[in-house]
Amino acid sequence: MNQGLGERWLQAAYDGAVWLRALRPLEAVYRWVLARRAAAYRDGRRHAWRAGVPVIVVGNVTLGGTGKSPLVAWLGRYLSERGWRPGIVSRGYGGKAGRGTGYPLRVTTLTPSAQSGDEPRMLARQTGLPVVVDPDRPRGARALLELGCDIIISDDGLQHLALGRDIELIVVDGRRGFGNGHCLPAGPLREPLSRLDAADAVLINGEATFVPPEGAYCFRLAPSCWRALSDNAVFPLTPAPFHGPVHAVAGIGNPGRFFDTLLELGIEAQPHAFPDHHRFTAQDLYFGDDLPVVMTAKDAEKSEAMALDQGWVLVVEAEPSADFQAWLDSRLAGLR
Repeated sequence: MNQGLGERWLQAAYDGAVWLRALRPLEAVYRWVLARRAAAYRDGRRHAWRAGVPVIVVGNVTLGGTGKSPLVAWLGRYLSERGWRPGIVSRGYGGKAGRGTGYPLRVTTLTPSAQSGDEPRMLARQTGLPVVVDPDRPRGARALLELGCDIIISDDGLQHLALGRDIELIVVDGRRGFGNGHCLPAGPLREPLSRLDAADAVLINGEATFVPPEGAYCFRLAPSCWRALSDNAVFPLTPAPFHGPVHAVAGIGNPGRFFDTLLELGIEAQPHAFPDHHRFTAQDLYFGDDLPVVMTAKDAEKSEAMALDQGWVLVVEAEPSADFQAWLDSRLAGLR
């Protein structure tokens, strides 16, 4: 697995590499900028737009994958089952609306991932809910209101303070935690750990290898089925719809978690890690043999046009704990 500079830096940040101490003066500047921005909203110099309907923000304080997107998909389905009409607004990282489309961009499974980004397209596929991409979160939220939504989920919106919120959920990877505990560029934190105290709930993906914040909830990502990349046909998890060893590709924030999941499923995989949000080409998925190629649902959104005959997507779903669901039901009752 070839790692780029960004991936090597991120690994060092989670491993606590000593050389990152040299970047702490820049971290101090970064933290000062964050504090000044937050103070501007707090004292009224900048104003957050309120949607007039409940807004739930799901985000991270760390860089790299945490399982946030599967949790957003679960939350959308959960709200629908309870009579809400949810919509999802996203920044659409890695996408750029084309000429004649512009923002806000309504995302469907037919929207090119080059315009929407991979995660919004995946969320539209997995939930069937209205999904809108817009760098201007309030403008994107207004588009969802026009579509009849009565509750808004802001995907990866923790640092987008221009959109007012009623509930903040912070997602943390249980294995990697908070790394060396320092902010960018000296560590993997987008915001200081004190930011956890202001959130309504912290959700830890998997078993925590660190002392979790008091009151944190847990959830896990569970593989649910296989999907054929060529025609989107769905197959049960076991037995797998292919045989023998496979090539496993992952252009996500934490590719190791995907490779470990395949191992737990008893699949012999040759791992191929790519940068997060990597835009795959046919050459990336050609390995000179006839072995099947398996990938994440997020990566599949950028690879679907290649229609690999032996391309398979592992679909995973978030499974939050019962105590978190009870807490969420209580909060939702208050928002009604």
